[in-house]
Amino acid sequence: MVIVASVLAVVWHGVRDALLMAWQVWWALVLGFAISAVVQAWVPRERVERALSGSGPRPVASATGLGAASSSCSYAAVAIGKSLFEKGASAASALAFQFASTNLVWELGLVLWVLIGWQFTVAEYLGGLVMIALMTASLRLFVSRRLEAEARRHAQQADTGHRHHSAGARLSGRERLLSVRAWSDVAHNFRADWRMLWKEITLGFLLAGFAAQLGHGLLESLFLRNAPAPLPALENVVIGPVIAVLSFVCSVGNVPLAAVLWSGGISFAGVLAFLFADLIVLPILAIYRKYYGGAFALRITALMFVTMAVAALLVAGLFSALGAVPAGPRPTRTDVFGAVHADYKLALNLLASAIFAALFMLTVRRGATDPVCGMRVDRASAVRRQVGARTVYFCSEHCRRAYDGRLG
Repeated sequence: MVIVASVLAVVWHGVRDALLMAWQVWWALVLGFAISAVVQAWVPRERVERALSGSGPRPVASATGLGAASSSCSYAAVAIGKSLFEKGASAASALAFQFASTNLVWELGLVLWVLIGWQFTVAEYLGGLVMIALMTASLRLFVSRRLEAEARRHAQQADTGHRHHSAGARLSGRERLLSVRAWSDVAHNFRADWRMLWKEITLGFLLAGFAAQLGHGLLESLFLRNAPAPLPALENVVIGPVIAVLSFVCSVGNVPLAAVLWSGGISFAGVLAFLFADLIVLPILAIYRKYYGGAFALRITALMFVTMAVAALLVAGLFSALGAVPAGPRPTRTDVFGAVHADYKLALNLLASAIFAALFMLTVRRGATDPVCGMRVDRASAVRRQVGARTVYFCSEHCRRAYDGRLG
């Protein structure tokens, strides 16, 4: 009975801490996803594809800006990057989009700021830009032009991803603000992002909550702390990504665990390397292989790992030289997980919940479910097919063709 009671106590405290951390950042998550959904719904996709086609610094810069304004979902970033690559974007532009989409987005910076401080937000954004620059400069050391061409042919043969058809992208700014249809496009993108990410976010909070129950002793044993410089930083920027890869958590979902690692003793550089590594978690590595073939997937994975580690060291070194690395005692578990109080966070969370409910209700009122992929789509702008007296709605021509195949 004593053992059962101890296990139940650990489970309760882990879940409780996960919920407390979610309470800390709920408003930031909703606000970030809402801003991302507006951009996705109201920026014409054709304009994006034209801006990113070809090679050189201009398409890479355009890809960086687009990624920073898009969804933070790592899986969505990889799928969109593949779509851009097969339509003519260079490997550098596609990878720049992925780096920006997972490191320069609103919601990630907001959640980092709330949980562990502004220094991590600034370092994350700066590190994203450094990674893109390093990746662009060193791409040919890892990927030849011949291999890139082979990967493009492989990507063109892979299955097409799903996409929303947004009417709001064709409206003027004033029309978008006043159009229910345009806001419905926003709502459906908002819902799609949550559908893709809720498992990663939930898992991230749960991992953070239960990792905190292990105590700092176990966490500290993973990191070199007293060895001569620069050995601790070098070890941390390797172990950080390894933890990220094995945790399977990506995008915003890895921020809670990053907070626990920082509390447990990992270096500033190690936290950054851990955060940067959400594009090389094991499920995404399998996606790279499916999209591009084994050789290209292996080489871009090596490229990303090197750029992540080097960028973390460079940014941490700059912050150290400027005296901007957080000093003083590490945050305690109470500091990381917080508590529920009648304060500004309560007001922000209530407002965020109202926005969340309003956007989801809009998808319920105007939406339909794609029978192939399960995506929720706006009936007014979806691809459709008449089956007898019934209209069936799809997110893309790809799903419509798959449905036709089922009908024979």
